[in-house]
Amino acid sequence: MTLMEPSAWVALAAVFTLGAMSPGPSLAVVLRNTISGGRSQGVFTGIGHGIGFGIYAFLAALGIATALSTNENVEFSLRVGGVVILLWLGTTFLRHAFSGPNENSGRTDSHAPSDRAGFLQGFSIAILNPKILAWMLALYAPFIEAE
Repeated sequence: MTLMEPSAWVALAAVFTLGAMSPGPSLAVVLRNTISGGRSQGVFTGIGHGIGFGIYAFLAALGIATALSTNENVEFSLRVGGVVILLWLGTTFLRHAFSGPNENSGRTDSHAPSDRAGFLQGFSIAILNPKILAWMLALYAPFIEAE
């Protein structure tokens, strides 16, 4: 078992920091729950999102390592797949940005979800967020070795 170099850890941390800073559905859910349900619900949503992202990261690392151990040429395919997903997400986000406001955006919820519902929403948005998959495939694969 080989250990990662400290410079690789710094690069990996930078990649994840950039991913966390980019707005997406996760940020929208956390902000909405914080505004509608208060600080407690926002914290529970964030905790749920963190746990979901941790599980996602573990499974992605395990899957990538397994794929790399079966075939050494998989890394190129993973990188290309990640780039394709990032391009698809980028064009989708740009199309939606230029299409104008959504007609349902003026809708207000009369009942704020509970802390438990906020936790489940945060967890679900982490597990189901395609942006996380794109980051994992495109940027996580070079840091994982089959060993």
